[in-house]
Amino acid sequence: MIFARENGRTIPKEDKIFSISNRAKAKIKEVGKDKVINGTIGALVDDEGELIVLDSVKRVFASLTAEDYAPYAPIRGIPEFREAVQKAAFGSYVPKGFTEVCATPGGTGGVRNTIANFSSLGEKVLVADWFWAPYKTICQELGRELKTFNFINDEGTLDVESFRTNVLEILSEQDGLVVILNTPAHNPTGYSITVDEWKRIKDVFQEIPEDKRVTLLVDAAYIDFAGDEEEVRSFLPILDDMPENVLPIMGYSASKTFTMYGMRCGAMICMAKTAEVADEFRKVTEVSSRASWSNCNRAPQTIIAKIFQDPELKQKVDEERAAYRDMLLKRGKTFEAEAKRIGLRIVPFDAGFFVSIPMPNADAVAQELEKEGIFLVPLAKGLRVSVAAVSEEKAKILPQKIKDCMERLG
Repeated sequence: MIFARENGRTIPKEDKIFSISNRAKAKIKEVGKDKVINGTIGALVDDEGELIVLDSVKRVFASLTAEDYAPYAPIRGIPEFREAVQKAAFGSYVPKGFTEVCATPGGTGGVRNTIANFSSLGEKVLVADWFWAPYKTICQELGRELKTFNFINDEGTLDVESFRTNVLEILSEQDGLVVILNTPAHNPTGYSITVDEWKRIKDVFQEIPEDKRVTLLVDAAYIDFAGDEEEVRSFLPILDDMPENVLPIMGYSASKTFTMYGMRCGAMICMAKTAEVADEFRKVTEVSSRASWSNCNRAPQTIIAKIFQDPELKQKVDEERAAYRDMLLKRGKTFEAEAKRIGLRIVPFDAGFFVSIPMPNADAVAQELEKEGIFLVPLAKGLRVSVAAVSEEKAKILPQKIKDCMERLG
């Protein structure tokens, strides 16, 4: 007897990534850490495989009183958090228009709220063809259709022409469109859209008829591990300069930036041209939040507010994060350099938690690698490696292991 309704969703027996990760953990218990490479984890760990949490953040957490974490937070987040998270997301840049903030449970909540509020049932949502799998799950859950454009062209840069074709084609069929661009440090490839590419994206949007609407969600979950804080935000003025019928929304993951993954803290921030649009954003996201998670965890909001109220503390947090960011970049660049040396093709990598290797038989390769104690995540277009989860030493040996396996399987 079946009670649950599929409602157009694909419901797997188990989550692929977590099931692979669980097998990796079981293998570690069986043979030891040294004989296993667990490249599945979407969180930053040290060379011993232990989760990294910023010491400065831990100290703030330990200082919280019951009043700091026990009361319900307002649905949109506590005021101090809403102010602080804009500084965290935008850095030194100050948007020219009207901003509004809605607290979300991690970056995922911002994706959910954007799709729920700025698209209609049955409409298409556009993402790159290398994408974070929950985008599809959320679309299915909300009765939307995920549509993809070709992410990287033959020159190894953003395929703006494919983007243009899909945007205009979809908008010939529907009045509005939600576009999700995961950048900088794209999940799952590590690619970052350049300033020149952003200018070309804006050119595409300028071709849209005035009676059409685009909501552009920039999923910037990994922005603070993507490189120099100011340089990686150099695209923000272009967002501010988008046409009137484009609403940019920045999705920010405080869970990652402040290494509080399990506390589920993030925000969606609109960059509206008018106060009217910003007020509309505030109203609809508040209603949508109330109807799903109600309100978010107060403790991480308080922690972030306290960090931004204390310049000395913020400097310590920034310095500590920068050291781990450098470690992460070394791992990624080591993998990239070794892949290039041995002739293993990867999707162009700039920064971030992941590197991806295009291949048609990723599931078979992943299963074969597990026999060697190597656990990676197969995707529709290739294999994902979490350089956030492996040491620099392991990042160097992985490309050859992967290439050898691919050649064995043909």
